[in-house]
Parts: sequence; C-alpha cells; structure tokens
Amino acid sequence: MTPRILSMPPLASLVQPLQSLLFILTMSTGFAISETDLLQSTQTYGAAKRNLSTSGKALSVAGKTYPQGIGVHAVSEVPVSVEPTAKRFQGLVGMDDTSVREAKGEAQFRILSGSAILWTSPIMKTGSPAVPFDIQVPPGARKLYLQVDDLGNNAYDHANWIDLRWGKEAQASDVKATAKTKPQTLNGKDFGITPDVTTDQSAAFRKALDALRAAPGSTLTLAKGTYHFHHTGALKRHFHASNHDQPIWQPVSLPLVDLTKTTIDANGSLFLFHGQVQPMLIQDTRELTIKNLALDYVHPPDSQSTITKVTPEFYEMSIDQQQYPHKVENGWITFTGEGWEKPDGTHGIVFDGKTKEIVAGTSDYGYRGKLTLVSPGHYRVEKNIQKDGIKAGDTITMRHGWDRPHPGCVLYRAVDTQLVNFSIHSSHGMALVAQRSENIHLKGGGVFPRPGTGRNFSAGADATHFSNCKGKIITENCLYEGMMDDAINVHATCLRIEKKINKHTIRCRYVHGQAYGFETFLPGETLRFIQAKWLTPRNPCKVKSVAWIDNKNLLLTLDTPIPDDLGKGDAVENADWFPSVHFKNNIVRNNRARGSLFTTPHPVVIENNTFETIAGSAILLAGDANGWYESGACHDVLIRNNIFKNNLTSRFQFTEAIISIFPEVPDLKTQTEFYHRKVRIENNRFETFDVPLLFAISTKGIQFNNNSIRYNSQYPAWNRAPFIFRRCADIQISNNKVKNAPRPWDKASSLKLQLTPEKEIQWR
Repeated sequence: MTPRILSMPPLASLVQPLQSLLFILTMSTGFAISETDLLQSTQTYGAAKRNLSTSGKALSVAGKTYPQGIGVHAVSEVPVSVEPTAKRFQGLVGMDDTSVREAKGEAQFRILSGSAILWTSPIMKTGSPAVPFDIQVPPGARKLYLQVDDLGNNAYDHANWIDLRWGKEAQASDVKATAKTKPQTLNGKDFGITPDVTTDQSAAFRKALDALRAAPGSTLTLAKGTYHFHHTGALKRHFHASNHDQPIWQPVSLPLVDLTKTTIDANGSLFLFHGQVQPMLIQDTRELTIKNLALDYVHPPDSQSTITKVTPEFYEMSIDQQQYPHKVENGWITFTGEGWEKPDGTHGIVFDGKTKEIVAGTSDYGYRGKLTLVSPGHYRVEKNIQKDGIKAGDTITMRHGWDRPHPGCVLYRAVDTQLVNFSIHSSHGMALVAQRSENIHLKGGGVFPRPGTGRNFSAGADATHFSNCKGKIITENCLYEGMMDDAINVHATCLRIEKKINKHTIRCRYVHGQAYGFETFLPGETLRFIQAKWLTPRNPCKVKSVAWIDNKNLLLTLDTPIPDDLGKGDAVENADWFPSVHFKNNIVRNNRARGSLFTTPHPVVIENNTFETIAGSAILLAGDANGWYESGACHDVLIRNNIFKNNLTSRFQFTEAIISIFPEVPDLKTQTEFYHRKVRIENNRFETFDVPLLFAISTKGIQFNNNSIRYNSQYPAWNRAPFIFRRCADIQISNNKVKNAPRPWDKASSLKLQLTPEKEIQWR
C-alpha cells in the first residue's frame, strides 16, 4: 500500500536557518532528502529532479502517478543521507512512462552502501509495474547510494525512485545487526583477506570495510604481503573525477566510502591490480588514515622499451613480453592486459638509461618509424633518434595514448584524511585526485616507479591533484619521480558564464572536456566573479540556489544583483573552497612537464624540497579562465630553502623559467590590477645551466633574496636573461650569491622587462 502523503508545514517551522537547504518530504513513516544530496547526484543526461521525472513531468509508472520521489536518467547515482534513527529503507522503483514516447527504455536499479550492493531490481522495462524494495540500513551507514544502470543501451531510460521512506522499526532479524559496535582492532585474516596468492581479494576486503563502518574508531591491520585485486571483482560507481576522462562507470576495487575515524594499516604491503580499474575511492569519509601501503598494476597502463642499438638510419629496441604483453598489428605495436588492449600512442618519454632523467630536449618524443621484427620481443625501427642525443641503454615510456580513464586514488567529499607511507607506482591517469575535500596530509611514500620492476615511469599524469579543496594540504617527506606531469597541482575549477537569465541568475558551463560533473557550488557558498579579459577576481556574493541542467551546465541564483559589466564569457569560482598548502621535505625528480603547480589565494609554503632534472619548470603559479579553467590567484607564496638542480631540460607549456608565474591574461596591456601578489623566494640553492631563474606575469610584490646560484654547462644554454617580467611591480632582487654567471650579474644584463617600468625593480 502506498503511504498517505501528509500536508507539509512551512519550511521555516521545521528547520533552523543553517538547515534551510533541507527539503523535507514528510511521510507517514518519515523521509527526508537534502538539496545537497540531489546536487551531488550524477547522471549521464539531464538532471535528477525532486517529485518530477527527469523530463519535468509528473512521476508516472505503468500509468500510475506518484506525488513523491526522485526522477533520474540512467546511468545515474544519487547519494542519500541516512536519517539517524532509520532502521530500514523502503520504496518503489520503475521506468517512467515518458520513456515510451521515444523508445522502450529498460534499466536496472541498485542500492549500495559504501562498499556493498544491498539490493538489485529485476531488469525494469517501460510499462512494467513498479517494484518494491525494503532493505535494512547497514550498521554505521550515514549514506546510501541509489544507482540506475542502463545496461549498456541508453534508450530514453527515464527512471523513478518513488514513495521513498525510512522505516523506524527493525525487523526481528535486524535488531542485533543494526546496533553500532565499539571501536576495535580488526585483522584482515578474520575476513579472509589473504596475502601472497593471486586470487581476487575484493570481496573479502569489502566485508572488512562493512565491519569498519559499523564500528567508528576502529583499525584494520593486514599481514605484510602482496594482495591481488581483479577487475572482475570491482564495484561499479558513477561519479566524475576532476581533470580526467569521464567514463560512464568507475570500476572501484577498494571503495573506502562512508567511514568514520577509521585506520587501515597495511604494514608495508603491496596491492596489485589486474585490468582497467580505479584502485581506490575515498568518499564521504571523516578522519580516515591509511598507513604503510603501496598500489601498483600487474600490467601498468603505459609500457617501456629498452633501446639496444642506435645508428643514423635506425634503432633497435626490446620489450619484455611478460611485463608488457603485446602484439604487432597494422605495422606497429598493440599492448594487451587483462580485459583490455591498447594500440601504442604516437609519442612517449625517453629516459636516460643510467641517470633515469628525461633525455634533454626530447619532450614528448615521436619514436615511430617502419617496424621490423628482429626476434621475439626485439624490433628494428627506421628512424634517426641518434641526432636527438638518444643512445643504447636509454628507455622509451611508450604511452598508450593521452586518455585518463581512472585515477589511482580519488578523495571525494573526504574530511581529515591522512596517507602515511602511502605510495602509488602507476596509474591510468593521475595517481591521486582530491576534490571537494578538506584537510589532507600526505607523509612519506609518494609516487614513483616500483623498485625491482626496472620501470622509469610512474603516474600517467600528475602525481597529486587537488581541485576545489579547502582547509590544509600538507605534503611532506614524499618522493615524486617519473610522472608524466606535476608532482602536485592545486587549483579551483571555475565555470564560464553562458548567459544572464535575470539580474540575479546566470547560466554557467564547465568548459574543459575533462573537468565537469562534480559539484562546484552549493547554496550558501561564496561565489566570486572573474572578469575574463583581465583575469580579475571581483564582487564576491552568496549563492542562493543551484539547479543542474545537465552534467556540464547549471543555473546559479545569487543574493545580490550581477554587475552590469559582467556577463557571457566571464567566469565564476567558489571562494570558499581554496586550501592553504605546505609542501616540504619532498624530492621531485625526473618527470615530465612541471615539478609543482599552485593556484590558491591562501598561504603556500614550499620549503626544504629538492627539485632535480625536471623536464620543465620546478614551480609554476598559474591561473586561467579560458583553457583548463583552473583559477585561484596566489596572495601569499613563500619559496625557501629548496634545492633546484638542472631543471628545464626540455620545454613544456608555461615553463619559461625554473620558477614560472604564468597566469593567462588575455589583455595584459589594459589590465589595471595584478593577478598574483606577495611571492617571496629566499635562501634557495640553484645549481643550473643557463636558463631563466624567474619569469612572472601580472604579479605585484616579488622578492628574490639571499639565494645561491651556481651555473654549469651540463646542458645547452637558453641564452636568456635570468629575470623576465611582464607587467609586474614592486620587485626586489638582493643579496644573492652567484658563481660562474654566463653574463654580468647586474641590473642591465639580468632583466628583460615588458610593461614593467625599471623603477619597479630594486636591485641590490
């Protein structure tokens, strides 16, 4: 029987002002879903709607209408916050009748806890009656996740969750199970988690996660060893990871989701993953600590060849068939793994066989030519690589294209996370991505090739990447080596304004194809405009409401009128979600692109690190509202007591100096304000060949003081001034000690100025 719908009292009488975002659907058995839950939902088409189908019409299944529920479109996932007193979750599911107008939709519904599938519907078709569910709320659960799967055939799959309600009374079989247990120390072996066997440990590990959720404050310990996780045992999740491709499903091996005050100590274990999976998801957690753990793939997402012979006409290379399974087809090499195969890409990274650094001047290197099989696993390629300084013994990281399907680890809505001696040795995209998360501490470990594998490469993109985070990000005592991009990248994702709807409402869009679908704004948060022409942050205000149109477009209604001179083409950022950063005592070396990238207005301290033989800049301060849409003007950056050794051996985007300050300002000449400010560079040691030390655009308040610079001739000179400034002001360069300078160390010989009056430079 469908419960009776009670009339709804005024919202103000139900909640306090700080709870005004909640939308209460009061049922005879009680149900509440927050506006935040709906805004954090994801789906491949359109947007989830409360009490309406995803098409905006009344909820209707098999000719029967329902006043209450959630209308979605497969594939979708809706997080639901569990009412504290709830014992059961009940309702109906069915395909909305609007699906039949265009095609016969069909889908399957699932309800998940953080680590288990709690209920699965039969395959539901348009016109079929609604199907009920009645499940126990798992012990300790603060969230449930409602999924609709299109079963691989998206055909107007409008799906409805209807008559949702919380059951207050446990069934007789539930009573004992629903009580939370006290904190305890759990042992992996008690759940069947077995080291040093190749069988899949996914199911056993998820049982342990269920127990951890039921007992907040608990610790799981594992015997030291190697644990295997197969793609066939992964849990399907639907969410968007910042700066990555957006596959419909993320196959997650280790769903560390909805955990509170939990510690996992792996005691120096290695987790090996089989197939294309996302190894780890940390989502909706509070106070999670992971210790003494390393992640890697059995067959990594990139491959490596060793050059055995070089002549002006050809080179020869060998590829280990066991480590990098492959075949020859269409005149080149296709790599294979468990459940996947990928043609080799056109460009890769060449590492020196002895020093492990990227061969100078090679950047993203095209190594293809006519291929001839010499012997199994040994090939001749008709291309002259000798002219580029490549020699026998060097290795080529053969990148399987530029796609980024799955990060190694995602932190999403995670609060107070500690990763201690936590290492990632390879990844399909970035090694670690954090978004909408708060207070993250990385101590020890890092991202680097696994010892004993002979590999020179690690992550397929950035080692660590922080998008729209807040609180404190601390990275200390970590090793970052062999990545295909930065060791650390911190920024916000800003959105482009597409249209002014009225004086308080704008339609905005996620622009970059690898950064969309995750929540950037929630009601009550602070929006700041960015005037794109000059990249000027201005006019902060509060967001009153947010409405998704689809996963790339949304409507924002603000508490103050939109300034008349802002509109289409300008951008908006969330001023509440920026972190402070402390990057200390780390080693960054032998990687592509840049060593580090920071774009945040809160304090950034970069100290006691070693940046060595990075192919691009060691440090980049960025910001844009026209490409990646990564914003966050720096207001307080301290770079001190670091060692910079022979960086900039190749050229990459924005890498104009060892320290490059490169906001993308379309109209620098008419800009009236400065984007970055207060950058102090002091007491560092530069051991470098002749390349620029500092490049800056639109920055006020630069200090380059008390540094030691020793020049060498180990790499080709750039023959450019050590300091290059474009529209900068209030610059102090003083008390630096220089040896073996390739030119006179004086103001006349050391500066290249554009839109920067010489009087702005204090040189001592």
